[in-house]
This record gives sequence, structure tokens and C-alpha cells, in this order.
Amino acid sequence: MAKDKYKKLGLSLLFDGIGMLSYIIPGVMEFTDVVWAPIAGWLMTKMYKGNIGKAAGVFTLIEEALPGFDVIPTFTIMWVYTYVIKKESVDAIEVDIT
Repeated sequence: MAKDKYKKLGLSLLFDGIGMLSYIIPGVMEFTDVVWAPIAGWLMTKMYKGNIGKAAGVFTLIEEALPGFDVIPTFTIMWVYTYVIKKESVDAIEVDIT
């Protein structure tokens, strides 16, 4: 199911874009990181199961919470790691972000 693979890529790009929204109004929008950081960490653990998903979730939480680090596209990096570097089968991963 390559469709799920690319669905995750689209979600990853969307979530990374949401994380970068705080750069629209520097200083003022940083408070959005307080709300977005735990949501992003939770989403990461739902998109990628197992210990690697948990580790990526913690990293995402910290990265989104720290000012100035929002430019790191953690969701997209995790997608590249999973499907390009590790070349994991689409069947082995469930897409469940509900």
C-alpha cells in the first residue's frame, strides 16, 4: 500500500509546516509552541509505532518547545528514515492518527 506511505509524507509536510508557523510573527507566536509541542510529540508516536516512534515523539516535543528550532522538519526526517534509509515495508506500519 504505497498510498499510505505517501499519505504519511503529506501529513509529515503538513505537520512540519504547522510547526514553522510560529515564524510568521517572531516573538509573539512563540506561545503557540507551548500548545503545538505536546500535540506534535503525540502525533509522532501515533504515526510511527514502537520504540523508534516514542523516541521521535520525545525529540519532536523538545524540538518544538525550544525557540528557534522549529526549522528542523522532524516529521519529514522521520519519514525519510523510515521509508528511504530503513526501507521499511508499508504493510509493517499502521497509519492511525485518530
